[in-house]
Amino acid sequence: MAKLRQIAFYGKGGIGKSTTSQNTLAALAEMGQKILIVGCDPKADSTRLILHSKAQTTVMHLAAEAGSVEDLELEDVLSVGFGGIKCVESGGPEPGVGCAGRGVITAINFLEEEGAYDEDLDFVFYDVLGDVVCGGFAAPLQHADRALIVTANDFDSIFAMNRIVQAIGAKAKNYNVRLGGVIANRSDATDQIDKFNSATGLRTLAHFPLLDEIRKSRLQKSTLFELPDSPAVQAVQNEYLRLAAQLWAGGDPLPAVPMKDRDIFDLLGFD
Repeated sequence: MAKLRQIAFYGKGGIGKSTTSQNTLAALAEMGQKILIVGCDPKADSTRLILHSKAQTTVMHLAAEAGSVEDLELEDVLSVGFGGIKCVESGGPEPGVGCAGRGVITAINFLEEEGAYDEDLDFVFYDVLGDVVCGGFAAPLQHADRALIVTANDFDSIFAMNRIVQAIGAKAKNYNVRLGGVIANRSDATDQIDKFNSATGLRTLAHFPLLDEIRKSRLQKSTLFELPDSPAVQAVQNEYLRLAAQLWAGGDPLPAVPMKDRDIFDLLGFD
């Protein structure tokens, strides 16, 4: 049996990371891959397109109702959506109450103890809150083989990407996680991303411009692979399939070196 591969998605908040991750998983499912996704965001929206609705059965929500996470069973928190993709959302406390990062740690530990990773899976994916790479939100980096960064072609997104590169480099000293590459999203151009990649040793795996087809899929709460067929839909599906094929094939890690903050300002033309 092939080795289980674990991949974490990171990126600046609001960059379309959850949409990108879910469509990537859908493409892999179209290729016959067996997948588990763990949503690591208290909003619990990492599986909305795959399940066609927002998950209500998060680990932390059900644990609070039951009394503790030890009172839960795997089937209580696991749902199956498009392409047979297995979905779990960690959930979290109400805003301002408790630690959402702790919920991520609790959820991952629970899944391991319940044997979720022992099932017949090809991939486990983690969709992580924004660009937070501390505490519980860094926990997926202790399990993942590769980390992918979703970014737009703008300064704030690239600045956040640099911080994520720093965090992954720090975790790589003690864990197996390595950088897998960059996914350009919501940007027609990629010139700023290309500059940063050249300076740090990163590589863009896929590019998704501002496309109305992606907006429509989000409104319909479905993956792009469930939209009515058209040349435009086929084009974006093909780019996701190309990305999925790269993840399926695997590849060497990228030994990227993060930049100093001042150097990013200089590189991207800010005063």
